[in-house]
Amino acid sequence: MYYYCLIDFLALLVLLIINHDVLLKKGDAADSPAQKYYRYFLYAVIAYYFTDMLWYWLYVKSWTSWLYIDTEVYFIVMAAGIQLWARFAVEYLGGRNAFGKLLTYAARTLFIYVLIVTPLNRWYPLMFWFDADGVYQTGIARELMFSAQVMLLLLTVMYTLSVSSHSVDRKRQRHQTIGLSGLIMMFFVAVQIFFPTYPLYAISYMLGCCLLRTFVIENEREEYRCSLEISLKREQEQFQELKNAWKLAYTDALTGGKTKLAYVEKGEQIDRQISNGTIGELAIAVFDVNDLKIVNDTLGHDIGDAFIQKACQLISGIFKKSPVYRVGGDEFVAILEHEDYENRYSLLQAFNQQIEANRQNQSVVIAVGMVEYKPGEDKSYKRIFERADMQMYKRKRELKALAGETS
Repeated sequence: MYYYCLIDFLALLVLLIINHDVLLKKGDAADSPAQKYYRYFLYAVIAYYFTDMLWYWLYVKSWTSWLYIDTEVYFIVMAAGIQLWARFAVEYLGGRNAFGKLLTYAARTLFIYVLIVTPLNRWYPLMFWFDADGVYQTGIARELMFSAQVMLLLLTVMYTLSVSSHSVDRKRQRHQTIGLSGLIMMFFVAVQIFFPTYPLYAISYMLGCCLLRTFVIENEREEYRCSLEISLKREQEQFQELKNAWKLAYTDALTGGKTKLAYVEKGEQIDRQISNGTIGELAIAVFDVNDLKIVNDTLGHDIGDAFIQKACQLISGIFKKSPVYRVGGDEFVAILEHEDYENRYSLLQAFNQQIEANRQNQSVVIAVGMVEYKPGEDKSYKRIFERADMQMYKRKRELKALAGETS
């Protein structure tokens, strides 16, 4: 009889090892009904193993009174385990149909039957008793209980296999595994009827739990991990597409500078900073390319585009630490902050020196107007821009006057 307790003990260790994460996890709202019933089923199996091991020791010691109580608990825990397994199977298969509900009610009825018959057995020993020598004897109520378990397991297996026939890929494999675990349990329960002192029920639980964990729970987790990887890859692709779209929206295709959309958003940001009093020191430089229309009309738009590109390169080359926006065909704006703001006068001087050299060399000529933000006076970004724009047109007239003198 020592092997009886040993099998229970080993089965308990196996269950705790392979299902430790499920058992230690606290149930939460994210758990599905199937996950909850699987965890409850494992708790019932653990209770069964402890009850079964205790039964062996009490039986060897011939402590009949305690053995009787343990046997009552044994049958109740056994019925609870079968009920929870059936509920898990039905919930996992999505059994909201009539047959799934029938299996649920049948499992519940079996559990209620055991709850009623077990205490009545004290007065009418139809389930079990111990004779004068302390030998365990079984009655008709016990056989009915086991027969009902066999029938419930058989119906659940048939239902599982029926559902699996309409399933696909890994889901079909999981459904078939649930059916196989029920089939194994059904076989050992049927044999247990004829060999009441053998640990067959414990063996059935051990094999069933191993199958469920390996081919259902782990398989489902692996599929979930794969779906997460696919979702992550899809999100990365979407992010890259969004990043590319953002780049297209905010980067001018011709010059590589920032677009008018980016410029409008920057202006709105400055307006908010002015409104809430968080704006720092800044200056605005407005640029306009001279004689672009003449270049387009005489040399063609390709040369005109190259003219615009060269102008943007010149502006960005001097105002290196400021965002440069193309706000029109030949109009640019640079917003100077921090280091470029501190060096604004030297940068403006360097820019105009380069323009003077270009004017002498018949290269691209750009008029620039630059002003600083005046706290208290400039109530909006538009006001700063208008002042800079006026300075730019003043400079444009000066350049045209110089060009007229040269000609």
